[in-house]
Amino acid sequence: MDIIETIKEQIANNTILLYMKGSPNAPQCGFSAKASQAVMGCGEKFAYVDILQNPEIRANLPKYANWPTFPQLWVGGELVGGCDIMLEMFENGELQTLVKDAAAKAKAAEA
Repeated sequence: MDIIETIKEQIANNTILLYMKGSPNAPQCGFSAKASQAVMGCGEKFAYVDILQNPEIRANLPKYANWPTFPQLWVGGELVGGCDIMLEMFENGELQTLVKDAAAKAKAAEA
């Protein structure tokens, strides 16, 4: 499977998806640590992809997303943004609303 197809599939199959360095429990950079803390603080389950373990994704996602840096948060198939955007949204409550609404929609669709 082509790497862009893999990325599209990951985004389509995971309502809340964080591309990061490391894992939420063992982040490998400060930005990924802050980003995963913000997403965990929203109280919903989310998927993550460790780009350090997936060099092809690391190389190709910035082109696909038109976003040059990691981490990247995708919610409901849309790119939310990177660490600074996530933290700003978390501080003003927007991230929690976005994540909870997306999780609720996904649960309703499964029912």
